[in-house]
Amino acid sequence: MPKQFDLLIFDWDGTLMDSAGVIVDSIQRACEDIGLPAPSDRASRQIIGLGLVQALQALLPDLPAEDYPRLVERYRHHYLGRDDQIPLFAGVVDGIRELHASGFQLAVATGKSRIGLERALEASGLGAWFAATRCADQTHSKPHPAMVLELIAELDADPGRTLVIGDTSHDLLMASNAGVASLGVTYGAHEAGDLHPHAPLALMDSFVEVHAWLSTNA
Repeated sequence: MPKQFDLLIFDWDGTLMDSAGVIVDSIQRACEDIGLPAPSDRASRQIIGLGLVQALQALLPDLPAEDYPRLVERYRHHYLGRDDQIPLFAGVVDGIRELHASGFQLAVATGKSRIGLERALEASGLGAWFAATRCADQTHSKPHPAMVLELIAELDADPGRTLVIGDTSHDLLMASNAGVASLGVTYGAHEAGDLHPHAPLALMDSFVEVHAWLSTNA
């Protein structure tokens, strides 16, 4: 089958790294630290993928503006204490290496900060396989198309041969806004029902399935 895509843009949290549960717990603990009721797991999962400040503003739109910095600080306190213990999903290390060896250009578009992504790339050993990365504190947060469009420009890629792979509606809407195709994964933060409306090419239930689909169809 002829190759359809040259550039594969992966989300990080919930797509490559099994971090959604830690993110939810850190959000809930941070809220409790500043005297707020802990939001539900569902509400907390819905804002994963956005830049941190934008995510907290979406989750708690009535919080006074002066309280967001304190909430961000408490979130980082809880998350950073555990981020070096968060595993990659099964199959990610071998899959990413094999996709790179097969000739795909690989990139990351994430709601993480630049410092956070660099730490994750170093801890996971995956940094060598990605040609370029974009983070929420470098440009517009998802679902704005800037991350995808900047990666395409940096890597001199063809939008028609670019594929975004992500676990949230924010990822898939970012792809749609950028005019590129997407592949959804159901094992991260958002459920299949959140992803279907954004017309991904397919929905995958594990990274092993993602790798198999890309190897056969991409």
